Amino acid sequence: MADVLYRKLDELTDDEVYAAYAPPEPDWLRVNFVSSADGAATLEGLSGPLSGEDDKRVFKVLRARCDVLLAGSGTVRAEGYGPLVLSEERKAWRREQGLPEVPVMAIATRTASLDPKAGIFTEAPRRPILLCPADLQEERLDPFREVADVIAVGVGGIDFRAAVAALRAQGLRQILCEGGPHVFGGLIAAGLADELDLTLSPLLVGAGPMRIAEGAAAADATPLRLRHVLEAGGNLILRYLRGSVDE
Repeated sequence: MADVLYRKLDELTDDEVYAAYAPPEPDWLRVNFVSSADGAATLEGLSGPLSGEDDKRVFKVLRARCDVLLAGSGTVRAEGYGPLVLSEERKAWRREQGLPEVPVMAIATRTASLDPKAGIFTEAPRRPILLCPADLQEERLDPFREVADVIAVGVGGIDFRAAVAALRAQGLRQILCEGGPHVFGGLIAAGLADELDLTLSPLLVGAGPMRIAEGAAAADATPLRLRHVLEAGGNLILRYLRGSVDE
């Protein structure tokens, strides 16, 4: 088993944080979530109150590292996603890596219940992608075709295997998913999640909020191996990679 890194986040430079999240393979799908210590994915209906500045430092590095940022439409609406932009520092880092200044935004939706005039579409620095089922009525999709590339795969729901293959066919090989729980559940069920980056917030929320993965049940549990533990202000910032602990 590879050694596990245990460090305080504030002891690491930005370059070390970038290095700590280097993807092992060119095609890689990582999922980033925050959870309370007792497993709640939200507080007062949002993930934001569970997060803090330390968690956001890693959050920004993960965004800078990806080719495409995937989020479900419910998360986009609830968390108030706007156009995907990065700081000048993050854009400079991407240019040094030979990457476009910003990733592409991809939004997964079963019903296309979004506003095509919203800034996430109309003000995006790169043309976004809409992932949806292939049997969605065309009149629902027509307004989005003007502001996004539509990838329609699956019947009654998104076929995430086909969707991920379509993203990679466009050269978007490093995928970062920021939720929501139903998207994560779909990725687990399809066997697509290569990495889980999970921040455990030092809060007890109690009963009520959903877990970080919901929806379709997976046929089997996916083994994970712990790569690192970063501590910051009582938060545990965990990186798990897919694979047996015996590897």
